[in-house]
Amino acid sequence: MSSKARLSVQLYSVREALFSDLAGTLARIADLGYRHVEPFAFGHWKATPAERVERARELRAALDAAGLTVSSVHAALSDGDLAPLVEECRILGTDTVFVPVPELVEGFERNVFGDADQLPAFAARLTAASEELAGHGINLGYHNHEFEWTKLPNGRAGYDVFWELAGERLLAELDVYWATAAGQDPVAVLTQLGRRAVAVHLKDGPVGHGEQQTPIGTGDVQIPALLAAGEHLAWHIAEIDTTELDVFDLLGANRTAILDLSRTVG
Repeated sequence: MSSKARLSVQLYSVREALFSDLAGTLARIADLGYRHVEPFAFGHWKATPAERVERARELRAALDAAGLTVSSVHAALSDGDLAPLVEECRILGTDTVFVPVPELVEGFERNVFGDADQLPAFAARLTAASEELAGHGINLGYHNHEFEWTKLPNGRAGYDVFWELAGERLLAELDVYWATAAGQDPVAVLTQLGRRAVAVHLKDGPVGHGEQQTPIGTGDVQIPALLAAGEHLAWHIAEIDTTELDVFDLLGANRTAILDLSRTVG
């Protein structure tokens, strides 16, 4: 099995270390062999444009010093001017933004995937933003957890209906761990998404909130089958939400496992 996907790591995995020592943490990520990262917590409308630019420049300088580049970014989406988000992406050197939770789209709440009235508006908002950002050379996508498969009053999963409503430009980043936690077959979800899916978050362990994540190959997530079905993907992204293990050791082990399973070009 081979893949054209490149390997990245979601910086949320090392959030505590990152906040206490930005440069040192990024250097440790690079020492593990990672060359690309996915930052988080950009784009929020409560920060001023100047604050957002300053934070992006600070991170970019630290990334450059560590020899790391940005694969994509997790960011909020305001209902106003998207120019500050475009500038953040320009500074970070990425052309892809993923919205990680509904409440980071201004005006919406987490329960939107179970709300038959709000879900069409949510899909329309992301569709409109994807069209606007495309004019600046930026792709917009959505990243799942498990709650997106909440049933609507008609019995259908909100996640399925969302993608039927979304415009064709909107991309998907499939978190295979949380899809599994929602009782889904991630291979089937990946197939359903088709070419919308350009990235996957890869992690393993017993699935569910409060569960501790473990090395790939030791948990409940069928990662080998997922990688076999995802040869069209652009990015494989390692991530750890919670673990009792040393997070850097686990990220190193998972990097090796992903490369062994997929022959990813890192």
